[in-house]
Amino acid sequence: MQRIIGYILVVFVLTGCLGMPEKVTPVENFELNRYLGKWYEIARLDHSFERGLERVSAEYSMRDDGGVSVVNRGYSSEDNEWRVAEGKAYFVDDVKKGYLKVSFFGTFYGSYVVFELDHDGYEYAFISGPDTSYLWLLSRTPKPDQEIIERFKRKSTELGFDTRKLIFVNHDKDI
Repeated sequence: MQRIIGYILVVFVLTGCLGMPEKVTPVENFELNRYLGKWYEIARLDHSFERGLERVSAEYSMRDDGGVSVVNRGYSSEDNEWRVAEGKAYFVDDVKKGYLKVSFFGTFYGSYVVFELDHDGYEYAFISGPDTSYLWLLSRTPKPDQEIIERFKRKSTELGFDTRKLIFVNHDKDI
């Protein structure tokens, strides 16, 4: 019995928090090469790992092993310093689907689900984690059109996210 419990725990640790909210579907026709580069975090739901950070950005680039290098940066006004987290991401299923697993902690992976994307210019993306407590709006510019923000709030609400709790990221100072 202890072996079975140990095996279940190992599987849970190795797979982490994969999956997605019930109503969320990853985008199709995802093109990783177009997604690479710098993105600004415009809005998010609160989490301890980003709490108090402003001027948050994410930079994606290719890794030698075919995965994606992830570098997240955010400025803590309270500590008067930049915080940087480096991770890696890999596709969960098909490389043409916006469904990746990302890790900042060794073998522990969490879901990164692109559920809406500007397929024309790759100018904005709506991102979910494994459940409705993880939500981000990313943009190629620190000040996207208000129409994109409204679309993000509307669609996220329809999918079950509590958009009343969104934090809008301050990008007023130069990064």
